[in-house]
Amino acid sequence: MTTFTRRAALALGTLLLGALPALADNTHIKVGIIGGEDEAVWAVAAEQAKAKGLDIELVVFNDYTQPNEALQNGEIDANAFQHKPYLDAQIAAHGYTITPVGLTAVWPIGLYSKKFHAVADLPEGAVIGVPNDPSNAGRALNVLAAQGLIKLKDGAGILATVADITENPKNLQIKELDAGVVGRAIDDLDAAVVNTDWALKSGLDPKTDRIAQEAVKDNPYNNFIAVKTDRKDEPWVKDLVAAYQNDAVKAKFDEVYKGTGISAY
Repeated sequence: MTTFTRRAALALGTLLLGALPALADNTHIKVGIIGGEDEAVWAVAAEQAKAKGLDIELVVFNDYTQPNEALQNGEIDANAFQHKPYLDAQIAAHGYTITPVGLTAVWPIGLYSKKFHAVADLPEGAVIGVPNDPSNAGRALNVLAAQGLIKLKDGAGILATVADITENPKNLQIKELDAGVVGRAIDDLDAAVVNTDWALKSGLDPKTDRIAQEAVKDNPYNNFIAVKTDRKDEPWVKDLVAAYQNDAVKAKFDEVYKGTGISAY
């Protein structure tokens, strides 16, 4: 091959390579989380990820509905904010193709009150706030049932609704509110079942305001990191999970949540 021909071939090869699409960037990962305490925890995970060649960009949301929609639409690569019953309900409602890939923590939901110091003190006709999304509503009602305040229909399970209440000896008034609102409305209620993260955001103190809590053992509400199902086997996914599941992140988690949340891995 002449020098001219070799140069022409090299130039053509360079031109063709330039026309090929760039490989997907699996080192810059957008992770959706709920704003608040978790930002500090995930900041440590982001530092841990750098050693694995991952650059984590945190995308902060302010309600529970946005992170799954953003993940499904490809606006983020992963999210970390939910438990399996909530994801199952979202999949049933929206057809999402989202899969858990690694556990993070569990926040036992609690019954809080600013007016009463014990469950037994709740009066006839007390107004009790509960979250209004399907999974957390059922979770809240099961807390009330475990305390003997109501009875639920056999088989109602974790997705129980107020329609499944078969006995209500104190004639409690169950008031359904957005999960992010129910804790902030505590002054207008006799008590409220509030997710721990929202309780902290609402200024509730588990040590002084919580009068009951769901069991921690065999809790079905462990939170996790989730990704699109068709991406779950991509190499960066294991690195992302490992960036969270380590002692440095656990130490920051314990510092931030002060024992109200428990690492689940």
